[in-house]
Amino acid sequence: MNYVQGEVSQLRQESKVIKQQSAGSYSEMTQYREEVASLHGKIDELQYDYQSSKRRLDMEDSLLVRKTDDLESRIERIEQYLGIESARTGKSAAPRVMPPPQQPSASGAAPAKEAGQSKAEPPAEAPATGEVLLNEGLIKMKKEDFNGAREKFSAFMAANPKSPKVADAQFYVAESYFNEKWYEKAILEYQVVIARYTKSAKRPAALYKQGLSFSKIGDEANAKARYKDVVNLYPKAPEAKLAQKGLEKK
Repeated sequence: MNYVQGEVSQLRQESKVIKQQSAGSYSEMTQYREEVASLHGKIDELQYDYQSSKRRLDMEDSLLVRKTDDLESRIERIEQYLGIESARTGKSAAPRVMPPPQQPSASGAAPAKEAGQSKAEPPAEAPATGEVLLNEGLIKMKKEDFNGAREKFSAFMAANPKSPKVADAQFYVAESYFNEKWYEKAILEYQVVIARYTKSAKRPAALYKQGLSFSKIGDEANAKARYKDVVNLYPKAPEAKLAQKGLEKK
C-alpha cells in the first residue's frame, strides 16, 4: 500500500512538472508568434517604403532625363554659335555668327584716275567716330535694325577701347539679341558686361536681364540665382525691385 501511494505521489509530482513546462512552452510560443507578427509588420512597412522610394526615383529619373535633353539641346546651340566641334555628334558646328561688315560711306572710296585725267576726285567722307557711332546704333535699335545696330556698337568699341562707354556699347549688343529673342546669345553677351566691366553702371541691368533671359529659356534655377545677385549686390538699383519680383514668382 505504501508502495502504491509513493508511486501515485511521484506521478502527481511529474504531472505538475509537465504542466509547468507546458505553461512555459506556451508562453514562449506566444512570444514567438508576437515576434513573427512584428516582423511581418516591419516587412510590410519596408515593402511600402521601397515601393514609395521606387516611384519617387522613377519620377526623379524621368525629370533628370528631360533636363539632360534640354541641356544638351542648349549646349548644341551654344556650340553652333561658337563654331566648335560637337563631342556628341562628331560633326562640326555651324561657324560663329559675326556682325555684318560695315557699310561703306555714301560717297564710297575715291575712284582710280583714268588715263589722262588731271582732276582728282574729292576725298571720301570720314567715317563716324566716338559717341556718334553709339548714337547711330541706338537709333537703329529703335528701328529694329538689330544687325545694323550691332555693327555700330562693335565699331564704337573697336575705335574707342578705353572709352567709359564701351561697357554701354557691349550692353546694347546684348540687348539687341534679347530683343531678337535669341536668348542664348544674349546670355553670353550680358556675361561679358558682368565679368569684364565690374564697375559699370550697366552691370545691375546686365545681371537682371541675363536672369530674365535664363527664365525665357526655362532655366529658372539660373534665373533666380541672377536675381539674387542683383538683390544682394545692388539692393538700391532699380533692377533690384524687378529681381525681387522674379524671386517671388512660383
